[in-house]
Amino acid sequence: MYAMNPALDELRGALDRIDGQIVDGLAERERVIDQISSLKLTEGRLRDTAREEELLTRLVDLGRQAGLDAQYVTRLFREILDHSVRRQQERLVDDRNPSRYKNALRVFYQGTEGAYSHLAACRHFGPRQAEVEYCGCNTFEEMLDAVGEGRADYAVLPIENTTAGSINEAYDLLARKSVALVGEEILEVDHCLLALEDLPLSRIRRIYSHPKALDQCTEFLRGLSHCQVESYADTAMAARKVRDDQDLSQAAIASEQAARLYGLTVIRRGIANNKENFTRFVVVAREPVQVDPRIACKTSVVLATRHEEGALLKCLSVLHAHQLNLTKLESRPRPQTPWEYIFYIDFEGSLVEPRVQDALLRLAAHTSFLKVLGSYPARTTGGARPAEPRPAAGPMTASPFPAQDAVPTEPETLPTTHADVLKELERKPYKLVARTTRMQDSQFRIGRALVGGDRPVIIAGPCSVESREQILACARIVKELGGHVLRGGCFKPRTSPYAFQGLGYEALDLLEEAGKTFELPIVTEVMHPADLQAVARKADVIQLGARNMQNFSLLKECGRIDRPIMLKRGMMASIDEWLAAAEYILAHGNHQVILCERGIRTFETATRNTLDLSAVPVVKELTHLPIIVDPSHACGVWRWVPEMTKAALAAGAHGVMVEIHPDPSKALSDGPQALDFEVFRRLMQQIAR
Repeated sequence: MYAMNPALDELRGALDRIDGQIVDGLAERERVIDQISSLKLTEGRLRDTAREEELLTRLVDLGRQAGLDAQYVTRLFREILDHSVRRQQERLVDDRNPSRYKNALRVFYQGTEGAYSHLAACRHFGPRQAEVEYCGCNTFEEMLDAVGEGRADYAVLPIENTTAGSINEAYDLLARKSVALVGEEILEVDHCLLALEDLPLSRIRRIYSHPKALDQCTEFLRGLSHCQVESYADTAMAARKVRDDQDLSQAAIASEQAARLYGLTVIRRGIANNKENFTRFVVVAREPVQVDPRIACKTSVVLATRHEEGALLKCLSVLHAHQLNLTKLESRPRPQTPWEYIFYIDFEGSLVEPRVQDALLRLAAHTSFLKVLGSYPARTTGGARPAEPRPAAGPMTASPFPAQDAVPTEPETLPTTHADVLKELERKPYKLVARTTRMQDSQFRIGRALVGGDRPVIIAGPCSVESREQILACARIVKELGGHVLRGGCFKPRTSPYAFQGLGYEALDLLEEAGKTFELPIVTEVMHPADLQAVARKADVIQLGARNMQNFSLLKECGRIDRPIMLKRGMMASIDEWLAAAEYILAHGNHQVILCERGIRTFETATRNTLDLSAVPVVKELTHLPIIVDPSHACGVWRWVPEMTKAALAAGAHGVMVEIHPDPSKALSDGPQALDFEVFRRLMQQIAR
């Protein structure tokens, strides 16, 4: 027995009192939310994103004054706001569907307690004002039959995964069963390796999990040649088996929640091949529901086209004509009809909207089978995503840093390119990057930022990742000041073989952790084709440095991966040579290329390189690819970087990339050109104004 410490007991008692006050405050907040919901039954917007943004900004500021981390405050209140919105949505749906409301619900899912399907069910039905009984089933068909026969009120069915793709059995069952879709849920899947104790991997001999989970962790499992991998009916069942067998040589791949539920220890986290691993579930009921038009909705349909030329195109044209944005198009073999297919389509919109009703009426004329599965509140559209606090760069009325997800759009007016330029482009060796191929500016998303759009993208971070503390500090300031992407060097191309060469894959892990902690996409440089695939699994953007602009083997490999490529201009490269290098990447299939002007060699020696800002308007005239500017490498001295950053944006660059460091005087590489945090803050304030 340990001796009791009166001081510790007193502090724990204080914590208990504070926690009780937090719970009381949440309960009071929920009562106010219910009153607001009553007022919104007849009028008012369901969700006011601007107010959410203002609220988060105010709370983050209060948190800073109290010594709290801004990201911690943001995560906490985002969850609270999400719960509030869900609760209001449920109230509005209940109001339009009085027969839907029940004091007690039975919800079926596939698997056992602690499975991902069970976690999704708990998340979805948590805001409902009802007692919920969660029941596990062995198969998808069993739980859908329970709904159809009235033995269950709802079933939670996994429909697709961002890594493994569509779950075909689920789609086939929805086509056959007389059920409706009334909701959806998105769950982040974080696979962990669980065992009885905190054991070294060398002691594990057998690993159990669901086949899909095993497929998503193949790279981790490949390194465990001494282990036998066995499929199990469900991830949580696998965890329960490890607990029941009490065999130290066994492990399971499942969620951290399953570890807590079955008393296991997490010995490895985040073991999936891809860091962004989400599963989408649909909520199935016996009858469809009517949804308030103020709620952002999706509608799902199943259709079979007529066996005639252009039939699918005609169906899609109907949706396009009614301005209905497709979020999913999936084909499956049509039963009893070889070589014909049925299509599953999700689009943004609700059955209560006249345009949706008219579109479905016209769609029927081009189909031989049409089944409307239902409309339901969406969890994946832009309007359903959480708000962000405004940047802490200073007071501003119109921030250039978008808080909500940007959506690529075609400009109303195309860029004007002089006729002589178009004629000259016909003779250039690059075709795919030229304006003659695509007049519209290319736009694509990196995280929540739109590259190539009207607002500048701010990329910042250290030249080299030196330590966990350093990169986390940089990520924190980038996030707080409204930056969009975190940069950091892991593999450093240095002129001298004795200079710091970077920490390699150790740095990549640290950079990934920092990006995930502060919800920032990351960009890092790759120098060798052999590293490309491994780096691309963790980095959101691949940078090709000036020295590798004409590394044609590397350019070709970059054309074969689905990652945005930031192509820096060579130190002595002409614009034509730069665009020709980009052509290599596009020619091999990857059209997500960002051009980066970082200065060229001239006779001038005052700066490290000469920043060629004239390249910005020239490149924008010649190509549809976005262009950003890196003034840090051009100037070589931090004092000139802020002015050149503003000049780059004034010249029309789609963004800038600057180097920052907590203490530039101690930086292991390129310290003289890095901004300290206070200078970076002032720069962001100036950009914001």
